[in-house]
Amino acid sequence: MNVAENLKQVQATIKDACERSGRNTEDVTVIAVTKYVSTDRAQEAVDNGIFHLAENRKEGLLEKQEFIHDDRVTWHLIGTLQTRKVKDVMGKIDYFHALDRLKLANELNKRIKEGTLNCFVEINISGEESKHGITEDQLDSFIDALASYEHLRVVGLMTMAPNTGDRDVIRHVFHRLRILRDRIQDRKIHYAPCTELSMGMSHDYEIAVEEGATFVRIGTSLVGNE
Repeated sequence: MNVAENLKQVQATIKDACERSGRNTEDVTVIAVTKYVSTDRAQEAVDNGIFHLAENRKEGLLEKQEFIHDDRVTWHLIGTLQTRKVKDVMGKIDYFHALDRLKLANELNKRIKEGTLNCFVEINISGEESKHGITEDQLDSFIDALASYEHLRVVGLMTMAPNTGDRDVIRHVFHRLRILRDRIQDRKIHYAPCTELSMGMSHDYEIAVEEGATFVRIGTSLVGNE
């Protein structure tokens, strides 16, 4: 299927999930994850009105940006980032979805010359060793420690659910992230408004939307994987 047809299906799924949970579709932003597809396919996404694009590696990000020249595009980096590669992406991304350690926060802040970078703090709610992120217990102290980094703005929290067919397990992870987001949001911290939830991928974004996701990261179901 082409991107236009895939997008119609994704939008219909999000619409149904929003209706079930009493939400507005306008509150959910679809991010096309283009890490497995060609630059032509990424351009096709833009041509169909998808203006949020995500890569999980520096190399993929720079490759797509060399090819796509459109001021309407918002660029997201969603994968873990090594501190030595920070200098290569600063000024090239609008959102960073994987802030999970102070060493990285320090390097990001140091490399930003002006303005702020929108960041999501990544939390490993499932506790899987294969996943990155801080633990739930570390969240408040981690947020507190970010106060000294004037160029970082914590817009929300991010997590990845286990790759399982058990929808109850997936739902629990997303529901838990929303509770944590609400807790930080209620603290009314000026550098961490924490209004957003980045959660949900091709196999589970429907559940994520039902649980409050404001950004869903969709690759295979939207742009394919080759």
